[in-house]
Amino acid sequence: MIRLLLADDQELIRSALAALLALEEDFEVVASVGRGDEVAAAAKATQPDVALLDIEMPGIDGLAVAGVLSQELPECRSVILTTFGRPGYLRRAMESGARGFVVKDSPPEQLADAIRRVAAGERVVDPLLAATTLATGSSPLTARERDVLVAARAGTSAAEIAEKLFLSEGTVRNYLSAAMSKVGARNRAEAVIRADEYGWL
Repeated sequence: MIRLLLADDQELIRSALAALLALEEDFEVVASVGRGDEVAAAAKATQPDVALLDIEMPGIDGLAVAGVLSQELPECRSVILTTFGRPGYLRRAMESGARGFVVKDSPPEQLADAIRRVAAGERVVDPLLAATTLATGSSPLTARERDVLVAARAGTSAAEIAEKLFLSEGTVRNYLSAAMSKVGARNRAEAVIRADEYGWL
């Protein structure tokens, strides 16, 4: 029996996923949480074999959770299950210790197969996404450039970003300019969109 932990902030998706996986004779859902910062405690309490993690969750995101599990509970293997099949996300997922990466529009039998293979110790990644990731390369952004673009997502001003990140306004403008240049964008909004599309944010 493969013991599963589900982590997704949308309760409807979590419930549907639990019902779907319960149809498989060799799966048992032992925990279900809606926040990233609840995963480690739930995993320690229930000892799942595989954790299915959404990327965007409150608390901490699924990529960070995969890193926590690989450090604190290495016998629990992580599979990122996400709407966002972006190359940068895949690269970051593998770097964080995730063993699988599956997009939510995959057929149910593909997800079940991925879970079984990950539980058996394999790595499972969508081949098309893997090829795209290799072609795209790693993120050209520094950690600070990424932070500034993430803060710029909401359309905040340079002054507001500076205050939030404890930087000078000039430094923020320099980071924005460097990020725009690296992603080939004409303005800040376009830089955010392009970096987001590649999963670099």
